[in-house]
Amino acid sequence: MGKKFKALVVEEQPDGTFSRSIQERDTDSLPQGEVLIRVEYSSLNYKDALSASGHKGVTRNYPHTPGIDAAGYVEESTDRRFREGDPVLVTGYDLGQNTSGGFGQYIRVPADWVIPISGKLTPETAMFYGTAGFTAALGVHKVITHGIRPENGRVLVTGASGGVGSLGVALFAHLGYDVIASTGKKEAHEMLKNLGAAEIWSREQVQADERKHMLPGRWSAALDTVGGDTLSTVIRGTKLHGVVTCCGNVSDVFFKTSIFPFILRGIELVGIDSANQDRPIREILWTHLGSDWFVEKIKDIVTIVSLEALEEKIQQILKGRIMGRVVVKLWD
Repeated sequence: MGKKFKALVVEEQPDGTFSRSIQERDTDSLPQGEVLIRVEYSSLNYKDALSASGHKGVTRNYPHTPGIDAAGYVEESTDRRFREGDPVLVTGYDLGQNTSGGFGQYIRVPADWVIPISGKLTPETAMFYGTAGFTAALGVHKVITHGIRPENGRVLVTGASGGVGSLGVALFAHLGYDVIASTGKKEAHEMLKNLGAAEIWSREQVQADERKHMLPGRWSAALDTVGGDTLSTVIRGTKLHGVVTCCGNVSDVFFKTSIFPFILRGIELVGIDSANQDRPIREILWTHLGSDWFVEKIKDIVTIVSLEALEEKIQQILKGRIMGRVVVKLWD
């Protein structure tokens, strides 16, 4: 007999609609894996809201418990790398998509998915970052490894009021870059300034004449979370030998640009896939996030809710009304 625990369960109804409720589950019902984790905190991402709404492109089979992020303590482990009581986190892979996720008080996962929590991080502060923070950190890492330094000029972050965008602003500013934060939400300006943005631009300021194949170089690098026409403009406005990282499609999954930024300026477009990153880069970046990349002020953009209060936040994120980060506390 396993342990009883609470979880958000999404069920498909006979009429094709989907319902969400807090239910009691048993750890014996969890999938196979070497590590059983008592989840203390999770976080809300747009992908979680899609899974919670019955999006078959995210989750194939229901009933299901979403939550692509989880942090807590090892309860049981058959892998020698982890012992009972170790603080750990899991982000990405298949967690919360087709594997029971972090919106439950327990998860069981393969040991290779599990990352130790170290440095200044705790299960709570690790979820201040979560997948959004790890994605932003990957973007920052790509910019740094491409040789872009603060002295090379400003960096741009689009969709800056969202989870990835706001954490991208915070990380770049913390590391000494002058950050242009682009957002369509005026109510986000104060938050972004507090995170360290040197300038705040509207969406219209970033956009430019689509007929021009090249634009004056305005930034040395960019973290784009928007896609579509915004990504096209970002590429055309990047300086010589700059780099643009792409990790979102809020505007559109398609974009159109000419080849000229690539062959005349040597611009590099780098895709960011946080779900399937190799373990070594995960360990490196989470170590950074727990030490020299730890940003104390991100606590100011975090809202902590209970599992029972998550429903309202799911509705808000689907409507684009969430700024910053929503962290879920699993235990009273």
